[in-house]
Amino acid sequence: MTVHSIVIQKLLSTNAQMGRRVAAHHLKEYTYGMRNKMAIIDSDKTLICMRSALNFMGSLASRNGRFMFINTNPLFDDIFHLMTTRVGSYSPSTNSLWRTGGFLTNSYSPKKFRSRNKKLVFGPTQPPDCIFILDTDSKSSVINEAHNLHIPVVAIVDSSMPLHSFSRVAYPVPANPSVQFVYLFCNLLTKTLLLEKEKGKLKEAAPLQIQAGEAAKIDLPNLDVTVFPYATLPPLSQDMEETKKLLDKLVVLKFDAASPRDMGLEGPKSAVGICNGLTFLDLIINQIQTLYSKYGCKVPLLLLSKDDTHDNTLKVLEKYQGSTVDVQRIKQGEGEGEGLELESLAGHYSKEEVGHPFYNGDIFRSLMTSGTLDFLLSQGKEYILLINKDNVATVIDPNILNHLVTNDIECCMEVTPSNSFHLISTPMNFKLWEIAQNQTKHENFKLIDTTNTWVSLSAIKRLVDSHKLKQKKSSVLKFFDKLIGVSVPEPHFLPLDATSDLLLLQSDLYTCKEGVLTRNPARTNPLNPVIDLGPEFQKVGDFQSRFKSIPSIVGLDSLTVRGNVWFGANITFKGQVAITAKPGLRLEIPDGVVIENKEVIGPAAIQE
Repeated sequence: MTVHSIVIQKLLSTNAQMGRRVAAHHLKEYTYGMRNKMAIIDSDKTLICMRSALNFMGSLASRNGRFMFINTNPLFDDIFHLMTTRVGSYSPSTNSLWRTGGFLTNSYSPKKFRSRNKKLVFGPTQPPDCIFILDTDSKSSVINEAHNLHIPVVAIVDSSMPLHSFSRVAYPVPANPSVQFVYLFCNLLTKTLLLEKEKGKLKEAAPLQIQAGEAAKIDLPNLDVTVFPYATLPPLSQDMEETKKLLDKLVVLKFDAASPRDMGLEGPKSAVGICNGLTFLDLIINQIQTLYSKYGCKVPLLLLSKDDTHDNTLKVLEKYQGSTVDVQRIKQGEGEGEGLELESLAGHYSKEEVGHPFYNGDIFRSLMTSGTLDFLLSQGKEYILLINKDNVATVIDPNILNHLVTNDIECCMEVTPSNSFHLISTPMNFKLWEIAQNQTKHENFKLIDTTNTWVSLSAIKRLVDSHKLKQKKSSVLKFFDKLIGVSVPEPHFLPLDATSDLLLLQSDLYTCKEGVLTRNPARTNPLNPVIDLGPEFQKVGDFQSRFKSIPSIVGLDSLTVRGNVWFGANITFKGQVAITAKPGLRLEIPDGVVIENKEVIGPAAIQE
């Protein structure tokens, strides 16, 4: 007997397949038919929908999502009590459970009221990220409120649920809400939420996450950083020879030191096509080629990659064998103690050790132990630009280099305001802990560190000679005599963290000229569209297979996609668009359609 057969038998034992005497037309796709004047629900469809609902709630739990559990059926009280207690939704101090209607649209002032069993229910101070409902018969008002607030609903639905309510349930689970099935479903949900929360804790514990007010815990000094607006930087000299001499002092180091498994990539992100078929590595090399063509300067490119990304990086570099750019690749040795191997395309070899690319100083120790630091200084190089692997809008900007050389700056962080309230028009001082060091978590910070950093090679040499870099767990930023920040333009910061970012980059919203990403001037909104693709699009391979061609999004404000959705060619999105495929069903968006300010739940909604 297969595992699938065992699971189906378990579902049958809960009477989940027993529907009502009436099967609504829109729910017949989930049923086999009628028997003894009762609708028989397809257990295979129930299983598919249950998996989709659990995957969705699990993905929210891994990001510390807020859940609202609603139940008024006293038969499920013990089950609900056990589930909410285990997942942390039960508060002994207030003795409150989510049991009835939620007053979601009036949730900004907490409500308190009586229920028949004399338990208190408090309206949430902020809307939840998901609502879980068992007895949907009496919860149409909550479903309507959730729809108005764009809160996804997970609910058990029976065969007679009205279309008005059913269409507003993002993740319906067609089943008979028997006590046995509710127990099975809640048990699986409890295990899913606990597992994903534990994974989330482990994931957060692994990297260095810097939060405001926690500088001392990670030895991040309470430094003042003077941040200069990009517009205040002095212009370049009109003398081409002077600019050539300036750029000849620069070397660029780009990181591919982590393989982004969460996007389903075996190789580095720099090998993924992002705009006009060009990869991030192509953009960087094109920028260096443009500088060479314009000024005749020679800017070497060092490329750091791990073993699991190195071979893919070499494939990308093959087409640049005869280029004017001097590319040197840095590979982590396979055997213990081998360290890093630096091999230029011309055949030069030296040794380096593995290092974290940023502020703990490991990369500087690598430059020291390999002899690369002394070699670069002997070649007249004065500054190194460290480029993060994720910020695909990086610009190798001579204006910043000119400011550093003119003012003898030792270290410069490229930052950008976290929101419009922190726009900088004049030089301002910030504490280092006010600058977000993590690109995806910057809600509580005034500035975002793009993790592109300019560093003086002579300053690195000074720190090496004074042995200050031996403090491996200390932030090296405190050792620089002159540390500043430059608030780069917003278009210079575009991290590639998910396939939703890839949709922005591959669309008609961006074009590429001389290796620099440029936003389409036809876009009137200064902000990029907010795109939220479901877990079905999380892997790059799945993302690419679900689009015949990338839609036009110049006029788009927001796009939300959930479920098994497939897109045709030459599609245009405008305004606010939400597309949802019911679990177990495939929704295909046909070629050439224009969807504007519409919520699409089925094929009929596209034609409306």
